[in-house]
Amino acid sequence: MNSNNENLQQQSKRSQKEECLALARQAGIETDRIPSHIAIIMDGNGRWAKQRGLNRSFGHQKGVETVKEITTTAARLGVNYLTLYTFSTENWNRPADEVAALMSLILTAMEEDLFMKNNVSLQIIGELDRIPDNVREAILGLRDRTSVNTGMTVILALSYSSKWEITGAVRRIAEKVKRGELQPEAIEEQTIADELATAFMPDPDLLIRTGGELRLSNYLLWQCAYSELYFCDTYWPDFDTQAFFKAIADYQSRERRYGKTSEQVADTSTIAQ
Repeated sequence: MNSNNENLQQQSKRSQKEECLALARQAGIETDRIPSHIAIIMDGNGRWAKQRGLNRSFGHQKGVETVKEITTTAARLGVNYLTLYTFSTENWNRPADEVAALMSLILTAMEEDLFMKNNVSLQIIGELDRIPDNVREAILGLRDRTSVNTGMTVILALSYSSKWEITGAVRRIAEKVKRGELQPEAIEEQTIADELATAFMPDPDLLIRTGGELRLSNYLLWQCAYSELYFCDTYWPDFDTQAFFKAIADYQSRERRYGKTSEQVADTSTIAQ
């Protein structure tokens, strides 16, 4: 009986994945060229709520539903890494009641069933020592329990900023130099990259920011040196699967040159073929 249930679940998952890929193709996406790593700045929750005469916390609650939808869609598309700017170090300066509400919502968003159903694992980057004990213990526990999953990895950037991350990397490198473990002239870009919180994953191919702002807000500054940036006016609570498809289709329409000319990129592609 259990075997039959497992087979039905697997068939359902395959059907949902195939349906998602079909919808993506209808939206103009080449499903064999999905970005491996997508990073998102989830902006606009507060303004979404204000437009409707609601407390900011309602915007954050609606934003949690968007997190679940986009996580599910990304997993079905075959995205390998999805990094979500969940809470910045600057967000600690917000009103205490809003910070408390955000911390509570993080627990709501991190449903174990969401991760297990989609074969998704969890990682966290940021100053976790600043996170309330109950929240930190819950997300670290979920990280450990989902480590068996082999599909997409969701990375929560929580109490995170690039300045904090790079400062920490520089400090650790300086300590190695001081101990005589590393010569200053041996320091290269990779030396720094290896000390970043994101050393376990590739740099983002695509960074999406919702909410209409045109800045990176201290998010993955080192890692996004060659990422494609996509800004949209849609507030995060309204950013649905079709909006996600639109961002990916836009990404696929671009030519990633990494400082080269179009001709050089074309030559490289020809050689690779």
